[in-house]
Amino acid sequence: MTSALRVALLGCGTVGSEVVRVLQNQGDDLAARAGARLEVVGIAVRRLDVERPGIDPALLTTDAEALVRRDDVDLVVEVIGGIEPARSLILAAFESGSSVITANKALLAEDGPTLFAAAESAGVDLYFEAAVAGAIPIIRPLSESLIGDQITQVMGIVNGTTNFILDKMHNEGASYADVLAEAQELGYAEADPTADVEGFDAAAKAAILAGIAFHTRVAAHEVYREGITGITRSDIEAAAEMGTVVKLLAICELHTQTDDAGNVTETVSARVHPALIPATHPLATVGGPYNAVFTESTGAGSLMFYGAGAGGAPTASAVLGDLVTAARNRMRGATGPGESAYTQRQVMPIGEIDTCYFISIDAADQPGVLAAIASCFAHHGVSVQTMRQQVGVNRAETARIVVVTHSAKEAALSAVVEELRSLTEVQEVCSVMRVEGE
Repeated sequence: MTSALRVALLGCGTVGSEVVRVLQNQGDDLAARAGARLEVVGIAVRRLDVERPGIDPALLTTDAEALVRRDDVDLVVEVIGGIEPARSLILAAFESGSSVITANKALLAEDGPTLFAAAESAGVDLYFEAAVAGAIPIIRPLSESLIGDQITQVMGIVNGTTNFILDKMHNEGASYADVLAEAQELGYAEADPTADVEGFDAAAKAAILAGIAFHTRVAAHEVYREGITGITRSDIEAAAEMGTVVKLLAICELHTQTDDAGNVTETVSARVHPALIPATHPLATVGGPYNAVFTESTGAGSLMFYGAGAGGAPTASAVLGDLVTAARNRMRGATGPGESAYTQRQVMPIGEIDTCYFISIDAADQPGVLAAIASCFAHHGVSVQTMRQQVGVNRAETARIVVVTHSAKEAALSAVVEELRSLTEVQEVCSVMRVEGE
């Protein structure tokens, strides 16, 4: 066994403290795997007066920049999150010759190219398995195991908070507000749940997944995003009647088009939104706060990765996996694969995406209404698959009409909804969701 590799930790919350605990309790085993003992030499925190059981106070410092610039630090673990000061600290670590392991999805989605370029210039590693889906190993399979294959789709549940909420609404018939309150009590949702329930968290993860899967840089602002705050108990019930389940999905796809001259154009898309999926689909059975990612590729076919998507121990597991890998590289004087963004495929706008749709409409309960609604769809070239009145929705002189379309472009469906809202017979277009996984 050679001399120890020195580790600096940025952040000592739920994940950071678990990383330290495992390094202390399983140090010999990890050293055997890495080829050198992993020694924590400093932990940057915001406050020194917070009690941290099991953490040596002598390791703590509030000067994070000085810690990452120490010339005796080999590996830096960043688990503080956010854009700044995380970005500046990671870049400083690279300048000092340290490899970095991060769980920072927001930073990678916003400014990943800068980080990858800096790591490559410094000849060090940047690993980030923990940034997407917690303990689930999805980054390395996409970037290494499937690198010889062509991935055509990555679709998954990558936010445990929203999955917990939708799963409870489906199984218990509870309202969104009630389940959100329960999720906050259990610690699955923050006091301000916006990042989760409005889809920002999942969109950052979708940007990372799309970039790796399709070797194209995809930024968070290029990911179409919708949250779950508009999902009602009625939507859940209608989905169940159709043999489907509502899930918040991150969907990344490779689109190939061939023109009349035989020229092939490839584009990519990345989107996050609620969707109805068949109850028989593998993702439909993912319950509670769990995550799952479903991939399609030309060679391997369908693969599914499932497990805990958040929490101290699961996320620390992913961090430690990266830490051991980076340590092994360090011992060999090598680096990992780095960024694989060699293509410049354009990101397709949401208006050009084809998918099926579920639309629920409150309309006057009178003759001719169904014909008027059907006419709106026909006018914009959107083919109707089914149209029916939802059972159990009773309002005086009002009918709840549920329409499921065949595949159509987002732009055409938006035009249909706009025209529906102008009809005197239509009281409200209650919800519009996509239908996926068929």
